[in-house]
Amino acid sequence: MADHSPDAHSPQKNAFQRHIAQTSDAPLGLEIERAEGVYLHTRDGREIIDFISGIAVSSLGHGHPEVVRAVQEQAARHMHVMVYGEFVQDTQSALAARLTSLLPGSLDRVYFVNSGTEANEAALKLAKKATGRHRFLAFRDGYHGDTQGSLSVTGRDVYRKPYEPLLPDVHFFDFNLHSVLESVTEDVAAVILEPIQGEGGIIPSDPDWLQALRKRCSETGTLLIFDEIQSGFGRTGKLFAFEHYGVVPDILTMAKAMGGGMPLGGLAASSRLFEAFMYDPPLNHVTTFGGHPVSCAAADAALRVLVRDGWMERAHRIEEAAKGILQGPGIDAVRGKGAMLGLQLTDSGLTRKTVQTCMERHGILLGWTLHSNTLIRLAPPLIIDEALLAETLTTIRDTVAACAD
Repeated sequence: MADHSPDAHSPQKNAFQRHIAQTSDAPLGLEIERAEGVYLHTRDGREIIDFISGIAVSSLGHGHPEVVRAVQEQAARHMHVMVYGEFVQDTQSALAARLTSLLPGSLDRVYFVNSGTEANEAALKLAKKATGRHRFLAFRDGYHGDTQGSLSVTGRDVYRKPYEPLLPDVHFFDFNLHSVLESVTEDVAAVILEPIQGEGGIIPSDPDWLQALRKRCSETGTLLIFDEIQSGFGRTGKLFAFEHYGVVPDILTMAKAMGGGMPLGGLAASSRLFEAFMYDPPLNHVTTFGGHPVSCAAADAALRVLVRDGWMERAHRIEEAAKGILQGPGIDAVRGKGAMLGLQLTDSGLTRKTVQTCMERHGILLGWTLHSNTLIRLAPPLIIDEALLAETLTTIRDTVAACAD
């Protein structure tokens, strides 16, 4: 029997267990030596296929040479020099220009932060300040982050209740149901949602419902916030998932794949809306490290490569392969768009066993979403070789069948 006491591990794992605050009593605990392309290489010599891309972060795989070069060059020039918004820093400006050139004209300005939950915090504050209202509508099983404001609009009581009271006057509705429309009134600051619910189980919006919601928000002066932290930057086959629906939000939040592996988040909105952060008082929303020049350099390189080399189109082929191969015993459905997919299995025990077996026997890293214990997340890097993709999907299918016996 293996000795799992801290002293039996490497110094690195010992320090991990003794000194790093944990978020569960059973972390994966892989000791990562290096990562390259679609593979993670562990200290004990294993080669693992990262089939979740660090939770939808590493869309270009690990260590893309152009992203690495951008990081190295910018780090050699300068790192932090001043709080966000005071100095002109060319990596920030270049990224903002490139990103807004790819967005609808109404989203002509970007505010950079450090993470997804910070992007949503800023979006909620901007909605309050710009509208003078304080009421929010959100959706059950939606996930927007773990800080106090973002948690306030996250629709899962098991995560909310330990921290209540949270923000007041937040009201939750079932996703994709038209009953929410009558509650979008002139006292609502914003409606916040993911166009494709991620942690809720990879649930796409109904197009007619989303278009009706957009229309109702416009009628009442309510801002529509799209959280595309997980679905953005090519994961669904378009730069952002809202492009599938012909619906443009008033505020767009983003992170995860945005930084090309570096920590970065942001929100895009109109210049008119962002004026609310400039006055009464000035500097009423600021960040020290938001838009860090090294992160922006990585993000600009990643966005350039994503668009130039057509990697977004690869997401469609990933979806086709997954839906074609993943059929058989124990599998209920594959849902989602592009390379943002969920493999729905028949029960939680099968899901747990499949994830464990794929990791231990086949070196395939999978996981489930926060709000569903019967759905396996499928989010491979967009750069995955098609032969490896087919081989990996076949192994997953066969593992489900074997575990279902």
